[in-house]
Amino acid sequence: MTLLGSRDVLQVGLLARMARERLHGRAITYIINRHLNPTNICRLRCPICAFSRSAGEEGAYCLTVDELIHAAEAYRAHDPAEFHIVGGLHPDLPFDYAVELLSRLRARFPDVALKAFTAVEIDHWARMGDLSIAACLETLMRVGLSGLTGGGAEIFAPRVRAIICPEKISAERWLEIHGTAHGLGLPTTATMLYGHVETDAERVDHLIRLREQQDRTGGFMAFVPLAYHPAHTALGGDGPTGRDDLQTMAVSRLLLDNIPHIKAYWVMLGVKIAQVAIGFGANDVDGTVMEERICQMAGGRAPQALTEAELRRLIEDGGGQPVRRDSRHRRLAAWRDDAAIKSDDAQSLGIPG
Repeated sequence: MTLLGSRDVLQVGLLARMARERLHGRAITYIINRHLNPTNICRLRCPICAFSRSAGEEGAYCLTVDELIHAAEAYRAHDPAEFHIVGGLHPDLPFDYAVELLSRLRARFPDVALKAFTAVEIDHWARMGDLSIAACLETLMRVGLSGLTGGGAEIFAPRVRAIICPEKISAERWLEIHGTAHGLGLPTTATMLYGHVETDAERVDHLIRLREQQDRTGGFMAFVPLAYHPAHTALGGDGPTGRDDLQTMAVSRLLLDNIPHIKAYWVMLGVKIAQVAIGFGANDVDGTVMEERICQMAGGRAPQALTEAELRRLIEDGGGQPVRRDSRHRRLAAWRDDAAIKSDDAQSLGIPG
């Protein structure tokens, strides 16, 4: 609470940068990925969400599995390491839709990680398939699921959830699903959506509950602070300031000492704040993304995609050493065409030469 309320944001940032450098040195990672959003039709219609639609409403869509496969194929030449798949809770799509999507993607892209679905979607798919959470996850893992995304956590405090996402699963259910995934050996991501109606105390409570879950089950690979975008939402408001973004990033790095990676998600933060966040504890900037819809529909001003060269420039100009990674945050060989990557730097980071 003291750090989050401190007026000396630069000092808090320095502490977080020191913590990041102890863990990762100068290495700032990124991934070549492609987002796939199967549908924005959702039975929840949360006040914080500008992405969701009801069936028949203007702007509503639902892609077939064939259409999603085509979108993935169009990105094959970029050598993706991951497909990131999230969407709405369509009341009429059967569990077989999720199974077919993952199985066909796995058959066409055997070497690409399928990081798919939030805990909210897993709860939905389990209900649609009349399955336990464990059975649902095991079925999806058999056809290619390699990790869960972190969405749907929002803020864990019941007071806040009653305002921003009253129909969404509880914090306890979200943590239970991620804990179950960890027990099955499935890595996941954790998030926090901030800058709407929550207090500093409720943010800290959220972070502590994630930290405690990580102590219990240990499967969170990364934490992503997500800046709220109010445009076109029923909730409205102003959203966080750039200072708030940076201070939240720094406090997250300092408090979540048991979660190895802190991500500056440029889509939500904007490219410039994501670059500065490298100096405030972030050691990852996500990836190329290619086609981002959820934040764009909430008024996000960041581009829908960045090239690998643009990601590397973002990192270098922010004072970091760009390192390409896979979906499990394992470092891959340096991009040998970039003269800025010197062999001694690569060797010091343990990157294959």
